[in-house]
This record gives sequence, C-alpha cells and structure tokens, in this order.
Amino acid sequence: MATLQCNCNSLALNKPSYSRRRRRQFLQPLFSSTRFVSSNSICTSSSATTSRWGCAVSAVVSEENAVGSSFSAADVFKLTYLEGNSWIWNVGGINILVDPILVGNLDFGIPWLYDAAKKVLQKFQLSDLPEINCLLITQSLDDHCHLKTLKPFSQKFPDIRVIATPNAKGLLDPLFRNVTYLEPGESSDIETNYGSKISVKATAGPVLGPPWQRPENGYIVTSPQGQLSLYYEPHCVYNQSFTEKERADIVITPVIKQLLPNFTLVSGQEDAVKLAKLLQAKFIVPMKNGDLDSKGLLASLISGEGTVESFK
Repeated sequence: MATLQCNCNSLALNKPSYSRRRRRQFLQPLFSSTRFVSSNSICTSSSATTSRWGCAVSAVVSEENAVGSSFSAADVFKLTYLEGNSWIWNVGGINILVDPILVGNLDFGIPWLYDAAKKVLQKFQLSDLPEINCLLITQSLDDHCHLKTLKPFSQKFPDIRVIATPNAKGLLDPLFRNVTYLEPGESSDIETNYGSKISVKATAGPVLGPPWQRPENGYIVTSPQGQLSLYYEPHCVYNQSFTEKERADIVITPVIKQLLPNFTLVSGQEDAVKLAKLLQAKFIVPMKNGDLDSKGLLASLISGEGTVESFK
C-alpha cells in the first residue's frame, strides 16, 4: 500500500468550510478525472484551502491496481465528509446526501446511555447544504437513519428521491413520497441533468439483529459513463461471496475498529484490507466514523483498535 495525500491528479479530501456570517461554501474533495496515481508518482503536497477547517485527508492506493486511465468530466467523484457516517457525493453533477446527521446529537433516543456530537461541524445547519438531488440511507438505526435530521429535512423536501434499505421503511414512509428500497443485489438509477444515469447497487451489509433478519445495505455507485465506481459500507461488514463478484475503484470504509466487550461494533484493519482486495480497489478513503465527542455509559465501554498508520 502507498500513502496518498494530495490534490494533483489524484484523490484529495477537504473538510468543508463554515462561516457564521454567510452561507457556507463547500470545499469539496476531488477524485481526478485524468488518471489514477501509481505508487511511483504520489504527490505529497497538501491541498490549498482558505478555510481554517480545511485539511487534506489521507487515502490509500492499492499498488497492484494503480493504473493510468483517463475519464470524461462526467466521471468525476467529489466527496465531502460531514463527520460520523455522513457524506455528500457529487457524481455527474448530482449531489447525493448519505446518512445525514445534521440536527442535534446522535443519542439513539437514550442520551444517558450514549450521546455524541461532531467535533468540527458543530454549527452546521440544514440550510448550509447545497442543492441535494438524492438521499441515500444505508441502515435503519439512528446513526444512519437519523430522525432528528430527516424529519425537518423531509418537511423541506418531501418529494426528494430517496434510496434506502428496506429495514428503514417504517421510518421513511411517513416522511418521504419518493422512496426506492433496495435489497442486496438490486439496483436503481438516478438521472442527471444531462439525461445520463448514475447506477446505485445495494450490497449486503451487517445483520443488526437475529441471524434470519435482512442485512443492512452497502452501496456501489457507478458514474454516468460507467468508468468509475465507489463502494461504501460504514461498518466494514460485508458478505464475502457477494462482494468478491463486485469491483469498485474507490472504497470508503472505516479502518479503525470500534469494540464493546466481546462485540465488534465497527470493523476495520485486516477486514478493510481484505475488502479492498476483494473489490480490487484503486483507492481507499479511510473514514473515522467513531471520532466524535461522546459521553454516556456506552461511550465509556467503547474502545478503538488499530490506527490509519497500522492499516497502511
């Protein structure tokens, strides 16, 4: 593996800027449409930004799969990380909002047990979002399907396109009018402003309950020209027999494990390495979805295992 931290012909990630005086301007990370950066041509300069929050975030590129390629402008991925499990992905000019937690803290309705706040985007509001074209929900629990956020969001945008796990049907149906529920293996298209289509395919994620329960979702998002694809599953839990049949150029995954006594909440480390190999990933974007200001009984029991450096 080789470390990539740059903004030239590669993958650059910036935390968005925030201004209290005026509408926030996004400084979005860029996946270059020109070529993948091989292990022999890694740029190490930090990306420039005027925001005091701006900083480059490390990514990892798989050496054996780093190959030169060229893509059209429609095959650019712009990834903006909103902390926790929340993202905005701009694909082919379409903004996809993923697992948003933007109103209040994450507390699962039991703040005495667990209460977590973001460290950077503490003052972020729904009004700070750019125009959103699609809402993507991976799981049915509050750290992905956050009702404190989704209720006011749905009041503003009741007809927005939503793609979600069927496990969240009871939560989303009362809020939104245009929801597509995908079982693992099923796909749905998002039409761009130019008539092309972005493909979203559900993959099998973790089972949050008894073994016979339906798994939650991961997703593979494919660009309009079909030349670039992105895989996302926020717990680094996957079905190997399903995943080994898929391919993804970019993989967003946690790499630091989050553990309770005798139970893994979020996987990573060797499981993330295996995931990248199964998907033949060219880039890995390691996310720190456990890096929150948390308190409560459960928070005191959660421990981390591994680092981004040990993953590399």
